[in-house]
Amino acid sequence: MALSIRLSRGGSKKRPYYRIVVADARSPRDGKFIEKIGNYNPLLAKDNEQRIVLDAERAKHWLANGAQPTDRVARFLDQAGVRERAARNNPNKAKPGEKATERAEERAEKLKAAQEAAAEATGETATAE
Repeated sequence: MALSIRLSRGGSKKRPYYRIVVADARSPRDGKFIEKIGNYNPLLAKDNEQRIVLDAERAKHWLANGAQPTDRVARFLDQAGVRERAARNNPNKAKPGEKATERAEERAEKLKAAQEAAAEATGETATAE
């Protein structure tokens, strides 16, 4: 059975509250789980101690038994000092898409043409005098 440590959503509409649970990876997000090992309340301030409550010993136990944390839970585990999270690097993320690149090139061409036309106009008036 593939285990995952993930968030299970609770709370009302626009008032989220999450439980950190160990569940079978095939079960639904808010469905059946094996064990609750903590909770996460995103509505609290970031410096509040009650924002993330995690049972580190149980988390270590489940990680040793092969449970895979989701990205968000991996952040929590790293913050708690349970498991080191590898830094992610995506150098292509900041690059603009194809259409944006095309638009930038068109703008550059128009600007260059306008500058050449302006230079010609000022050059002609200077030679006319």
